Amino acid sequence: MGLGQEANICYTAAMTKAIFLSLIMVAVPFMANAKTVDCYCTNSSGDRVELGEMVCLFVNGRSFTAQCQKSLNNPMWREVNEGCLSS
Repeated sequence: MGLGQEANICYTAAMTKAIFLSLIMVAVPFMANAKTVDCYCTNSSGDRVELGEMVCLFVNGRSFTAQCQKSLNNPMWREVNEGCLSS
């Protein structure tokens, strides 16, 4: 490898690092200002139910205990027991 080729490789590596660092410096402020989105479930009345809370749901004539969970960044109801506890 000649001197010109070694210099070209060094230049390319240095430019790649410089471009990468420039992109990071531009992206970091935007990432710092990113807003988090509240994740929660809603019941049949439209009331907010927080992640982890368990409620009794009635669906198609069937009642069951369900927990508000997150799956693939989406809120969902997961059945945890058949029927509902009553006091």
